[in-house]
Amino acid sequence: MAVIEYDEYKQKLLALEPTLGELEKALGIPKAREELAALQKETEQEGFWNDLEHSQKVSQQVKRLENRIKKQDRLAADWEDCLTLCEMGQEEDDASLLEDVISGYESLEKEISERRLAALLNGEYDANNAILTFHAGAGGTEAQDWAEMLYRMYTRWAERHGYTYQLMDYEAGDEAGIKSATILIEGENAYGYLRSENGVHRLVRVSPFDANARRQTSFAALEVMPELPDDGDIEIRSEDIEMQACRSSGAGGQHINKTSSAVRLTHIPTGIVVFCQTERSQFQNRDNAMKMLRAKLAELKIQQHAEKISDIKGVQMKIEWGSQIRSYVFMPYTLAKDTRTGYEMGNIQAVMDGDIDGFINAYLTAAANGELKK
Repeated sequence: MAVIEYDEYKQKLLALEPTLGELEKALGIPKAREELAALQKETEQEGFWNDLEHSQKVSQQVKRLENRIKKQDRLAADWEDCLTLCEMGQEEDDASLLEDVISGYESLEKEISERRLAALLNGEYDANNAILTFHAGAGGTEAQDWAEMLYRMYTRWAERHGYTYQLMDYEAGDEAGIKSATILIEGENAYGYLRSENGVHRLVRVSPFDANARRQTSFAALEVMPELPDDGDIEIRSEDIEMQACRSSGAGGQHINKTSSAVRLTHIPTGIVVFCQTERSQFQNRDNAMKMLRAKLAELKIQQHAEKISDIKGVQMKIEWGSQIRSYVFMPYTLAKDTRTGYEMGNIQAVMDGDIDGFINAYLTAAANGELKK
C-alpha cells in the first residue's frame, strides 16, 4: 500500500519540476544572479567604500538580491530533498517515511503558491518598504478605537511575516484609540503586498462605548505608500518646503512639553502637509517627515494626478458608507468580506490578529487577471 502512495507522490513531485523552472524565470532569478555578481565585483574595487552613501545603497541591493536568490535556491533544494526521500521510501518499502514526504510536498505547494504571488509584484515600488497612515472616521471614540484595532491588525501581520515596523507619528484618541498614526513597515515587498489595503475599512459591532449596547457602524481609512530612498527619483527642492517646529502633544513626560521637537512640513507646489512628533529630536522628526512627504509624492506619481492633490486626500475625506474596500462584521454574525474581490473569512478574530494574507492574495490575483470589482 505504501508503495502505491509513494508512487503517487513521486509523480506529484515530478510534476512540480517545470513549475519551479517557470517560477525562477517569472521572479527574474537569472537576471538577479547576473546583477548580484556585478555588484559583488563592484564592492571588491579599490576605493569602493570612499563614497559611503553609494556603497551603502549597493550593499543594501546586494542583500536584497541575495535574499531573493536564497529563497528560490532553498525551494529547489527542498524539492530535491523531498523527491530523494520519496524514492528512498519507495525502494525500501519503508512506510515510516511517508508522513515526512506528504508534509514536505504540502510545504512545497504552499511555498510555490507564495512565490507565484511574489511574481505578481512587478510594480515600480513593489519591492520597497511601506508607510501606513491610519485615519479615524467620523464617530468619535468608536471610530478612533476601530483605527487602533486596524493599527494592531497590520502590526501583527508584519510580525507574522518577519517584517519590522517603526512608529513615525501618533495622535491618541480623546478617550480611547487613535485619531491618526503612521508606521513604517520594513521588509522586501512590503509595499507590493500592502498596497492592496489602501482604502476605507468598515466595522460593524456592538460598541463597548455605548451604554445601551447598540450595534454601530464605524469607518477608518488606511493610506499605503512606498518608502523611497533619497536618491533623486522624487525631487524635493528645499525652496518648495515650508517647515514649522512646534511642541508635541500627548504622552511623553515633561521633556515633550518643554521643547519644540515636533515638525510640520508643507510641500508648497502640491499643498501636502505632513506632521511628525514621535521622536525626542527635531532632526529625527524632520527625517521621518521627509520620508512621509517623499512617499506621498511617489503615490501622486503612481496615480499620475499630481495636479489633483485631492485624489490622494480623497481617502481621508470620504471615510463613509459606500466607499469601503472591506467590511468587518462582529455582530450579529462574524465575517470579514472584501468588496473588490468577494473574498471572505468567517474567523474574524484571526483576521484581527493579522491573518489577512487571503485578502491580499485574492486582490493581487484579481488585479493581475483584470478581475477587480469596481
